[in-house]
Amino acid sequence: MREHVLRGSLVALIALVCQSSLVAQEELPAWNQWRGPQRDAVIPGTGWPTTLSEEVLKRTWRVELPPSYSGPILSDSAVFATGTKDQETEVVYALDRRTGIKLWSAQWPGAITVPFFAASNGSWMRSTPVFDGTSLYVAGMRDVLVSLNAQTGEEQWRVDFVEQLKSPLPAFGFCSSPLLDGDWLYVQAGASFIKLDKHTGKIVWRTLQDDGGMMGSAFSSPIVATLAGKRQILVQTREKLAGVDPENGEVLWEQVVPSFRGMNILTPVPFGDGVFTSSYQNKSWLYRVSEADGKFTCAEGWNNSAQGYMSTPVVIEDHAYLHLQNQRFTCIDLRTGERKWTSTPHGKYCSLVAQNDLILALDERGVLLLLRANPREFDLLDERKVSDDDAWAHIAVSGEDLIVRELNAVSVFRWKAGGD
Repeated sequence: MREHVLRGSLVALIALVCQSSLVAQEELPAWNQWRGPQRDAVIPGTGWPTTLSEEVLKRTWRVELPPSYSGPILSDSAVFATGTKDQETEVVYALDRRTGIKLWSAQWPGAITVPFFAASNGSWMRSTPVFDGTSLYVAGMRDVLVSLNAQTGEEQWRVDFVEQLKSPLPAFGFCSSPLLDGDWLYVQAGASFIKLDKHTGKIVWRTLQDDGGMMGSAFSSPIVATLAGKRQILVQTREKLAGVDPENGEVLWEQVVPSFRGMNILTPVPFGDGVFTSSYQNKSWLYRVSEADGKFTCAEGWNNSAQGYMSTPVVIEDHAYLHLQNQRFTCIDLRTGERKWTSTPHGKYCSLVAQNDLILALDERGVLLLLRANPREFDLLDERKVSDDDAWAHIAVSGEDLIVRELNAVSVFRWKAGGD
């Protein structure tokens, strides 16, 4: 009898440990938000292999899901993904990182139809969630932000910005990805930039308001940076770039960024005391921020003819590697603005992740490229088709795992140890 009791207790303990592992201390560097842990798409490590062959990079599982454009988010044991089901319901999934088995799902009504000139790419969810180790924060297309318990999927709070702020419903939905900074969330929603308490969803302040216009809320995602000695949040609205004090929402400086139909999409990229950005059908710029007597100013450092689109660059040793509107890659010296080279076309869009001097680039055709960061020439080491679906979502990389959010599925690939 005692043996049965002990065995039962052991089974219960193992089950409890397995259940708790979903939000346990990270054993692997988790991809917990838009563009990774530091929001710069650069991850630490000893170096990837220099081939994408199936012997070296093997798919371990694939699970079909409703379509989505938002990137996957990881814990040490789970993959979180969103989807728009039947063009009317938004769904969040937690999948076991090793097997793809569904751990839980949560859903709510929330679809919209985007304008005609974007309708060919669908009206699926676009914003990438953020995970703080306990909760998952998910933006729905109808300008809502939902907090979910990452262990169970239970809804903890919800903010409907259209209802609460009487702001217009954004034409393209909630596109910007939430930024997590300590106990606070920062979002481009409600035709403005907003700080919320991550525990309650209460709005702390609201700034950079506009009338929403044709486009509604902005596309670009905010990022934390220290410029001219001041920690601030870089925000790119549909028309301008700004530095915002995270404590009180004061706009420290702002700079108009020329745009076509408000399509300023890239995440601003800090470089020294400057900020790099590029906009559709326009140019690339580095704006320099300075401070004197407590006042901040912003001025153009340089510009060049490179026309960015949706792909935010990675920065390696003072050079930005950027995928352009014309489907080509370019390398820009951020110190001078000089374009070092421009490649042949490679897809309409690429999400980029770097480790040391290697860059993984996933284009919307489902083609994965492996590049060497080389300011002298375009250096393509390998390429491989990893999805027959479109792949507009940002690739995620953590430890030995590469996670691809195909339009209708999630696939996990794993580097083989010792591969070259």
